[in-house]
Amino acid sequence: MIRACAEGKEASSRIVVDAELVLQKPFTVGPAARAALGRWQPRIAEAFTVTDRGGREFRARVEELTDDSAVLLPFESLPRPSESPVGITLYQALPQRERFELILQKGTELGVQRFVPYVSQHSIDQADYDAKQKKSHRWPHVLLKAAKQCRRAVIPELGETRSLDAAMYEARQADLRLFFYEGESCWSLRDAIGSEKPCRVALFVGPEGGFAPEEVDDFRTLGFLPVSLGPRILRTETAAIAGTAIIQHVVGDID
Repeated sequence: MIRACAEGKEASSRIVVDAELVLQKPFTVGPAARAALGRWQPRIAEAFTVTDRGGREFRARVEELTDDSAVLLPFESLPRPSESPVGITLYQALPQRERFELILQKGTELGVQRFVPYVSQHSIDQADYDAKQKKSHRWPHVLLKAAKQCRRAVIPELGETRSLDAAMYEARQADLRLFFYEGESCWSLRDAIGSEKPCRVALFVGPEGGFAPEEVDDFRTLGFLPVSLGPRILRTETAAIAGTAIIQHVVGDID
């Protein structure tokens, strides 16, 4: 099943109920669904995307809420799955200022499954990012707020900040591995995807100063494809958003 291959650890935030839901008929969630609902930090009258036993998705409003139980009221049946059939992991070099929060927000809206910040030769590191005011603690809240706003069924996963080498090693499990590069001999993003329908895509977006030559060599050695978004040089946050949107258009759920 294609959707199954697109979901990983973040699936624990998917609210799945062991019942066939009926519009305007309240239901009480079981322990697993209540635990998943808890990850969304719910409040009375808030609405969430819920999956029933048949795999159908509904919007359901919280009617009652206790520490170990909840009653939800389904009020809308969703015509399409809210999650993309392709699992995109966005590996992002830590950018200056609050640009990473923008990437988290827009990437969540576009259906990114997982975000992994990393440090490369030309990027800042975690200490520099938090030097003036520690803001990385806000990242999970940014993801949660964005997931609620765009009616996701799951909250995207946020990996720990790591070195570029560690990120490359982790990404080798993806079906398609891409990195943005401004040099010659690049593929267009569409051509790099080709006619394949990958379940998992790893997309590396570099820092403002680009990748160092030895980093590019490492990418190529590990089988990553260099891709370009055209003749203009984009800011790192623009490249992340545009690249995700194109992948979703070619193999995902953006028409």
